[in-house]
Amino acid sequence: MAQAATVPARKTKSSAARTSISTRRLWEIDAWRGLAIVSMVIYHFAWDLRVYAEVYIDLFSPFWFYFQRSIASSFVLLVGISLTVSYNRARQKADGSDGLYWKFFRRGLLVLGTGLAMGTGLWLLGQGRIDFGVLHMIGVSIILAYPFLRFRWLNLLFIAILIPLSYYLQTIPTDTTAWVWLGITPPGYAPRDYFPLVHWFAVVLMGVFLGNSLYTGGVRQFSLRDYSAFFPFNLLGFLGKHSLIIYVIHQPILVGLFIVTGFADLGLF
Repeated sequence: MAQAATVPARKTKSSAARTSISTRRLWEIDAWRGLAIVSMVIYHFAWDLRVYAEVYIDLFSPFWFYFQRSIASSFVLLVGISLTVSYNRARQKADGSDGLYWKFFRRGLLVLGTGLAMGTGLWLLGQGRIDFGVLHMIGVSIILAYPFLRFRWLNLLFIAILIPLSYYLQTIPTDTTAWVWLGITPPGYAPRDYFPLVHWFAVVLMGVFLGNSLYTGGVRQFSLRDYSAFFPFNLLGFLGKHSLIIYVIHQPILVGLFIVTGFADLGLF
């Protein structure tokens, strides 16, 4: 009788431990996102130097081109990975699936609305246009990704379809900007920020695949020491947790510094 009573107690303790582990933040994801946001600020600072301070920087050189691409790819992959971890952890809870889609839907609307507000603000200030930038794409992708989050290998099939399709869409002639969100652009189209949905949603799905492979059930599937309390990982983790607000405010701060220091006159006032 004593032995029989002990077994459920052990199972309960083990189950509680797994639940505790599955609710912890994954420090490496926060740090990776923080590194991406720092890299993005560096890139935009170089861009501002070229545009506003007339400092010659060849942003189309291989270094800057691949630097920018690595930043963008990191952010978008992390969207898929983070969505997958959140989804799998929520489904492990007794009532985790209740309203889960609407939680993702609201999150997507928040990011999309932020992108729309930023694009409108830039247009009103005469600083260029953003019809479908990274925040637009991420916001829509958060909403669209929900049905794909439970898949692993099947997402590779969707990726194999979307990538060639995205390049085909670039060949379709048009004289309107109505379809730029898909990747169909008119001649000479040059927005400030552009992330066509079809191409980059494939990258989101790659993140979903990685999330379901490396963090099955929302739990890390590989051994990794915890460096979250050590510099620079603690700083990067902090920045990663607040990446959206940093993205929103960093350019106004940079441009403001350029104006205050006299390096640029944007003619805003």
